[in-house]
Amino acid sequence: MTSRPTTVPAVHGPLARGLFAVVVLVSLVVLFTPASGVPSAPAGVDKVVHVLLFAVLAVSGRWAGVGRGALAVVLVLYASVSELLQSLPVLNRSTSVADLLADVAGVAVGLLVWDVLARRRA
Repeated sequence: MTSRPTTVPAVHGPLARGLFAVVVLVSLVVLFTPASGVPSAPAGVDKVVHVLLFAVLAVSGRWAGVGRGALAVVLVLYASVSELLQSLPVLNRSTSVADLLADVAGVAVGLLVWDVLARRRA
């Protein structure tokens, strides 16, 4: 029995860039929805959302061709700015160091996942 080769979409291709753009748009909604529009959840779920969101940003950004170092810096800056902006009265959310740490952890996890996937592909 022969196995068919798997086709992997091209790195840096239009699909990769499009997916990264969609993930960025989703992150804007998740991070900047006013408090009145944020659903309630059990304690700790918001940290999981932060880790997953920034991990997906990192993986999709690498797939789109953004350099590792530049992506890490931009995502950490994005996380920092988003936490500061959440304290604006219009959003009525709180700034949280724990959320920022979850974001940074998500970036690290996403970059590591990409590295593992890239090694497997090579």
